[in-house]
Amino acid sequence: MRYHVRQALIALKANFTATMATMTTMILALFMLGAVVLLTLNVDRALGQLESQVEVAAFLDDDADKQAILTRVQALPEVRDAVLTPKDRVLQEMTRDYPYVREAADLAGNPFPDTLKLRVSRVADTVKVAQVVQALPGVESVEYGASYVDRAARTLTVVRTGGFVLVGLLLFGTLLNILNAVRVTMYARRGEINVMRLLGATGSFIRAPYLIEGVLLGLLGGLIAGGLLYPGYGALVTRVGEFAPALPLVRNSLLLAQLGAALVGLGVFVGFVGSLFASARYLKELE
Repeated sequence: MRYHVRQALIALKANFTATMATMTTMILALFMLGAVVLLTLNVDRALGQLESQVEVAAFLDDDADKQAILTRVQALPEVRDAVLTPKDRVLQEMTRDYPYVREAADLAGNPFPDTLKLRVSRVADTVKVAQVVQALPGVESVEYGASYVDRAARTLTVVRTGGFVLVGLLLFGTLLNILNAVRVTMYARRGEINVMRLLGATGSFIRAPYLIEGVLLGLLGGLIAGGLLYPGYGALVTRVGEFAPALPLVRNSLLLAQLGAALVGLGVFVGFVGSLFASARYLKELE
């Protein structure tokens, strides 16, 4: 093993330009992957908070059977909570927020109808629930605020898809760089490889230094990417928290450590697979 590690380090030093190109591509790919994952986690958390606040408001006619409507709405499987608010209480709430409403009510009477407020289990069910409630007898109109959440969710999907596609292309480019770097190294040492084959060295013994080379590239790339991402994200969270303290940003140190470990593991995997394919293909060409 000591011999294989020494040969791998010699190969990395001998092909410094190819090594740095491969390392840079891998660091960039892993860093962007971590950034996309963190962006997705934060936006998902923000959307989850918005989803918990989205509600459907049904405005009822004065002569409507309010208890019957409430009972039917509570029986819907998509509804997790429903509250009937009388018009007098609605007026009190509006007066608290807008004092001038009281003066208008004293002149023209209470203009607000009895309101049924309900929350759904998922934002995707909001439109369906609103349509069902709108069709109930005694319901004058229905309003809901899920449209902005739907737009945010679609934006998140586009950003997430674009980010992962870009990361996939970068990882594929890294894999190709590793393939080329290992093939160049093996070609430069073709005379030594031929001698080893004549002396009876197995394919596994010949490939071992190059597999270690790929693993080292992946390990260093993952460590550097994680080392850049962790403090950078921490500084960004601190900065954003000063301007928007209400944002539910991800601050879990354990989660961030797990993400860093995943980046290192992915780098090692890509380096190993690239080296394995390159060395196996080159030895096959020599046969």
